[in-house]
Amino acid sequence: MRLVRHLADMPYRQLSRGSVVTIGSFDGLHLGHRQLLDRVIKAARANNVPSIVMSFEPTPKEFFAAADPPARLMRFREKFEMLEKLGVDIFYCPRFSSEMRSIRSGAFIRQVLVHGMNARHIVVGDDFHFARKREGSIEDLNRCSKALEFKVDQVQSIIKDGVRVSSTAIRQSLEDGDLSRASLLLGRPYRMSGRIVKGRQVGKALGYPTANVDIRRRRSAVQGIFAVRVAGLSEGSLAGVASVGTRPTFDLTKPVLEVHLFDFDRDIYGEYIHVDFVAFLREEEKYESVDELVAQIDQDAENARSILAATAA
Repeated sequence: MRLVRHLADMPYRQLSRGSVVTIGSFDGLHLGHRQLLDRVIKAARANNVPSIVMSFEPTPKEFFAAADPPARLMRFREKFEMLEKLGVDIFYCPRFSSEMRSIRSGAFIRQVLVHGMNARHIVVGDDFHFARKREGSIEDLNRCSKALEFKVDQVQSIIKDGVRVSSTAIRQSLEDGDLSRASLLLGRPYRMSGRIVKGRQVGKALGYPTANVDIRRRRSAVQGIFAVRVAGLSEGSLAGVASVGTRPTFDLTKPVLEVHLFDFDRDIYGEYIHVDFVAFLREEEKYESVDELVAQIDQDAENARSILAATAA
């Protein structure tokens, strides 16, 4: 998959016969996103043209709420890797800026979609809006489609247990500690990935050495203590217990992801791992003494082992 950050860098020779394009934030790449992407990729292959996913960095919601952005379900690297795995040809991800927020819908269609990406087929969701103040809609695309020679497809939302699958619904499920609902909407367990970095060695001093994962997020979509499974190491899938938060007993402020792997003893600093959240155990708490904290960690580890044993494949 080719990453393009500026429209001028589009591989125009590759686009000479056209492209199939979709646009969105694609945070989490949930079931609805994957249904839409499946339509895009199949149409591109059927017509022997590239598939293009257009997204933004930062996302429009992050741009407009810079002081208090919504929690990301995925960091940029995770999104890139999953789009590549799904079979997307080009990931066009320009920076969302004041200039981008001001573009009118007609100019966006002509300059970006048609002239910039040679779009001959545009696939969007049923809640799709674009351009300045979200003024652009599916109706605008349909009005321009004949004159500018492109086809428009609208993909309907997926409903699961009476809930429309969306990134917002998944964030709410994770905030509520409802990992089952989040997994249902995602089509897989919620995952956070990152590189293991050196921490303050607090867990090791307590008898629970942890892998400290660099989550590269201002806010985490999950908070608390969880039963988890970890992938990405040579040992294969590993069970563990994880904490996501600010460790209030030690008065930290930046959210961190710490994972204690059961029955594991190897130096894994620098390795890149994937943490799948299986079950929510409890919220973070501040303890009056280290002994109280250790007693609670003992209980958390026991609970996580039981849950993971019961849900083992």
